[in-house]
Amino acid sequence: MPRRLRSKDFAGDAPEVARALIGAVLLVDGVGGRIVETEAYDREDPASHSHSGPTPRNRAMFGPPGRAYVYRSYGIHWCLNFVCREDGHGAGVLIRALEPLQGIDVMCERRGMHDVRLLCAGPGRVGQALAIVHDYNGHRLDQKPFEVHAPERQHEVVVGPRIGISKAADVPWRFGLAGSPFMSRRFR
Repeated sequence: MPRRLRSKDFAGDAPEVARALIGAVLLVDGVGGRIVETEAYDREDPASHSHSGPTPRNRAMFGPPGRAYVYRSYGIHWCLNFVCREDGHGAGVLIRALEPLQGIDVMCERRGMHDVRLLCAGPGRVGQALAIVHDYNGHRLDQKPFEVHAPERQHEVVVGPRIGISKAADVPWRFGLAGSPFMSRRFR
């Protein structure tokens, strides 16, 4: 398996990190897969949770880099983000989809389904399949239960607007592994 990513690997701008994560492998307690879709968010971005400054809910997003920012979406799903930039800035990368590679039976049981293509196709599904909980908020990505490994090679990356937001919806900060059937939605 390629080298594990460390905090310094997340210190760049969110779009740069989001693109670089395509093809990386994310494991939580040994369960997970290849990152095939991400979205970038930054404090200057009105769609970002960090746009209005630090709050008790979003404090982890302000760093330091290489930490998890976990939030509940629509009061239902836990979503996992990787914190970027320097400590105090407020930027992150939402993990939108994985290609399942390890612990597929465990993920199927957690999700109550057996369609491998849909196991981790969307941020809420990723959260459920990897058993992401709020206790992981602020946790270092280079320590258990997390493992994030660099991509084995460069991948062709497709770029487009983010999904499910009303502000800055046209900003092309969604990144995907070209041709992957495991993404949450196709790029146009």
